[in-house]
Amino acid sequence: MNRKAQAIVLFLLGGAVLRAGSTDLYLRYVKAGLRPLLLAAGVVLMAAAVATVWYERRKRPMGEEVREGRDGHGEGEGGHAHREPRVSWLLVLPLFALILVAPPALGSYTAMHTGTALQRPWGFPTLPAGDPLPLNVADYAGRAVYDHGRSLEHRRVRITGFVALDGHGAPYLVRMALNCCAADAQPVKIGLTGRVPAVLEPDTWLQVVGTYTRKRTRDPVGGGAIPYLEVSRSRLVPAPRDPYDESWNG
Repeated sequence: MNRKAQAIVLFLLGGAVLRAGSTDLYLRYVKAGLRPLLLAAGVVLMAAAVATVWYERRKRPMGEEVREGRDGHGEGEGGHAHREPRVSWLLVLPLFALILVAPPALGSYTAMHTGTALQRPWGFPTLPAGDPLPLNVADYAGRAVYDHGRSLEHRRVRITGFVALDGHGAPYLVRMALNCCAADAQPVKIGLTGRVPAVLEPDTWLQVVGTYTRKRTRDPVGGGAIPYLEVSRSRLVPAPRDPYDESWNG
């Protein structure tokens, strides 16, 4: 590609990053806290593209402008035309994909082929009042495994996640936890027992209310501990705006 073509691609990339950062699309790629950096990166890319075009036009004296033919290629040194490979324009296709197609969040397939990423929390703050008490998957799992459920006993909790089924059809409630972006997302899993709906589809979002149980199993992928929740009631819910759990400190 010549400089002008490179600037066009750079400008489109910056526009795609800005578009993703100005909508909820960016949540499919990075955590919410990185939104300002993403917007700044888009502005910088577009500014760099404009500066490239300006520099190219300024450095050529008028009368020495390279004539471009129908295919958009100019003449090189010695009057010989240099044809850039047209296949290089395929680099633009991922940009249009980013603009036009919103990729799905990582779901049950990834969860059941990746070991649980539950890590020991730094501590166990006192839980607030509430019945049922809203908790995220990682907080419940961490307290159930590493605090042996002491802070969860005699409490009803409400947890939301997506459904994943193992090879035997056993249901799990999962959230994908991330540190930075979707590329490092890992699942945290809770097994479900008690009054679980008889028919559950993978990747459907479920809100459950239940109580702590001592039941625990080992993840067949990696051997990590998976705690269980005794479900008293449940209901299907829409997928949240941000499908990833950012509260995890793994």
